[in-house]
Amino acid sequence: MSRARTLILMRHGKSGYPPGTPDHGRPLAERGDRQAALAGRWMADEGLRVDAVLCSSATRTRQTLVRTGIDAPVTFVDDIYGGAPEEILESIRLHAPADAQTILVVGHAPGMPETALTLDPDGFIERFPTSAYAVVAVTHPWDRIGMAPDPGARLVGVRIPRED
Repeated sequence: MSRARTLILMRHGKSGYPPGTPDHGRPLAERGDRQAALAGRWMADEGLRVDAVLCSSATRTRQTLVRTGIDAPVTFVDDIYGGAPEEILESIRLHAPADAQTILVVGHAPGMPETALTLDPDGFIERFPTSAYAVVAVTHPWDRIGMAPDPGARLVGVRIPRED
């Protein structure tokens, strides 16, 4: 019997568009800094204790991770940048530590919400703006995630960190 695990799929914070900066190198905007910090506080308030992080190699995802304040071992994965659900799930299978209870993946849209819906086809995501994160409960070990139907995979919810 597999134990329950938690997968958090987070989109990077709002990015800036400095002239002449290629997409991969775009930094966070000030609003993105605030959003990412708020997302980190919300995760902590929800009791989501991250054991390991897989992060796109893009500048804005790296900065988002820093702003969350999450202090867990990080692996930067090029395939998460622009990755489709199959590539993101493969990255998790290859890089997630087997003993991790909770994994955070910091990436981009549409890859993050589509990966959540690939794992739980009955789930629903109305919108997934910057700094949003989906929480998915999974039962398969990380090295098998997405390889076979996981009747226990369930989209628990989507959070959109915004200050009132």
